[in-house]
Amino acid sequence: MNVAANHLGKRFNREWVFRNFNYEFATGKTFAITGPNGSGKSTLMQVLWGQMQPSEGSLSYSGHQPGEIFNAVSIAAPYMDLIDEFTLEEMVRFHFQFKKGRLPVEEIIDRIELKTSRDKLISSFSSGMRQRLKLALAFYTECGLLFLDEPCTNLDKKSIEWYHSQLGGVPTHTTLFIASNQDHEYPTTAVKVDILGYK
Repeated sequence: MNVAANHLGKRFNREWVFRNFNYEFATGKTFAITGPNGSGKSTLMQVLWGQMQPSEGSLSYSGHQPGEIFNAVSIAAPYMDLIDEFTLEEMVRFHFQFKKGRLPVEEIIDRIELKTSRDKLISSFSSGMRQRLKLALAFYTECGLLFLDEPCTNLDKKSIEWYHSQLGGVPTHTTLFIASNQDHEYPTTAVKVDILGYK
């Protein structure tokens, strides 16, 4: 899905996080939203996926109205919540009651590669296990726009390798956004968009 930002801006009280953001995100490409901590990467992502309203400017999505993109979006971010009372299997099945999966649920559960934790409550998961589950739910959702905010947060070396293997399987029709200030979190072919250029 193509996303066009026209004079986009977001402020909190009197402080502008970004302003005059003009950019066209082309279908099927990978974009790295870069900048130091606190620069506004997450805020821009949340505006792009429709969670926050911009303070000025507008967004357009090819074939969709801004208020109708829920089913076209998939998101993974460290600050997103999982349901602690669910097991891993219950969380996956619950998620895909509302989102279309790219694979059968049983295969998705296998590909998360946390087999020994399938029936454990999420409340017992480490921060790294939680992040891996969030990423899996995002990767295996059929979507036009995939947003990954600081995707390797809390991941160990093995999970980072797993993450990169999943990146290689993102469908070519999906527009991928990765917000990060770490080069290893996005592929070398990603188009870099520096948030500091829009202050």
